[in-house]
Amino acid sequence: MITSSRVPGAVKHIVHLGSRSYGRLTAGSRMLPSFLIAGGQRCGTTSLYRALAAHPVVLKAVLHKGVHYFDTSYGRGLDWYRGHFPRQSTGHRIGERHGAPAQTFESSPYYLYHPQAAARIARDLPDVRLIALVRDPVERAYSQHAHEVARGFEKEPSFARALALEPARLHRQEERLAADPNYYSFSHQHHAYRARGEYARYLDMVAEHIPRERILVIESERFFAEPETVYDRVLNFLELPHLARPAFEKHNARPRGTAMDDAVRADLTAHFAPHDRALTAWLGHTPVWRA
Repeated sequence: MITSSRVPGAVKHIVHLGSRSYGRLTAGSRMLPSFLIAGGQRCGTTSLYRALAAHPVVLKAVLHKGVHYFDTSYGRGLDWYRGHFPRQSTGHRIGERHGAPAQTFESSPYYLYHPQAAARIARDLPDVRLIALVRDPVERAYSQHAHEVARGFEKEPSFARALALEPARLHRQEERLAADPNYYSFSHQHHAYRARGEYARYLDMVAEHIPRERILVIESERFFAEPETVYDRVLNFLELPHLARPAFEKHNARPRGTAMDDAVRADLTAHFAPHDRALTAWLGHTPVWRA
């Protein structure tokens, strides 16, 4: 048997195209997500995704963790999106086996940040629930820069210089994305190191379209320190039965070869102070990295 890790990239691309085409043709018989992991980027979304995907009545999206429909692929249409999810008959069998309705989901961390994503989600998935993970924004920014450099999306290897470039790179990009549904900004998706950590600002914008009671905000530090407790809280929020717990693992961690410059850390810590205070209203307590 050939494992996915051994399949050449070109072959996987053809397989994905074929699966999507088949999925589109069978869209009417497919499930739609009842919940989404909407962000934030580099905040442990992959680890939570895998923990939830292991739940007996949860069915993940086919092929990909993140479909990126509501941010960069909305023009492809709802049938294209449906094509990424399991058949309703599969969900029905799973539900009968375990005595609880099956649910499906995906995780696209850019949903939290794209100016049009929340309105699109509310329109197409009117009863959906959202999970957002947040993390010390200073460490999150540093982690994102390492991630973008490793993927080849960031050509500036210096974190300090990348931060200095951010205002020019993002100039009016959020405004243009909000005004033009067909506009795409590479820098907005890949170079917003400081902006991505202003969590409360984005959560407030999401809440303009999706009721707060259907948005759960989790600190990734607590998830990794107390995975069982946080996992149980997520199950309660999603109204999922408490069955066997998964093995909790940390995924996509990318160690840095050097420590962050002290001056850069101090500058970012000061910048995020008012944003962290605003986040308290969402968490119900001071963020763990400020406690």
